[in-house]
Amino acid sequence: MAKVYTLEEVSKHNTKDDCWLVMFDKVYDVTKFLDDHPGGDEVLVTATGKDATDEFEDVGHSTTARTMLDEYYIGDIDSSTISKRPTPPPTATVQTVHASSGIADFLKFLVPLLILAAAIGVRYYTKQSSSEI
Repeated sequence: MAKVYTLEEVSKHNTKDDCWLVMFDKVYDVTKFLDDHPGGDEVLVTATGKDATDEFEDVGHSTTARTMLDEYYIGDIDSSTISKRPTPPPTATVQTVHASSGIADFLKFLVPLLILAAAIGVRYYTKQSSSEI
């Protein structure tokens, strides 16, 4: 049976000499991997003390990288010790998209009008100047 760690226990291992990560509800001691990590050791050290699953997924690691995790597995995390981030309601995201879309639509209309007005102004000015000569 796997050992179960609290986030507080895992958080104590947050240096280049002793680095544990929480991902996928499991605990990994990645200390020996720090020098070999393609993104540098700092990326891993800064991911300590929290659930780093999202960061791991955002990078888009390969199947090989996922398989390598098994080598560093030392136990499971007590999920009740990890605070879950609240997710914003979907309506907030939709409203933001619509608001920025309205501004973009307005600018798509306004910018060509300003260019047209500038062209007419230049044409008018140059026509006035050439008739005075």
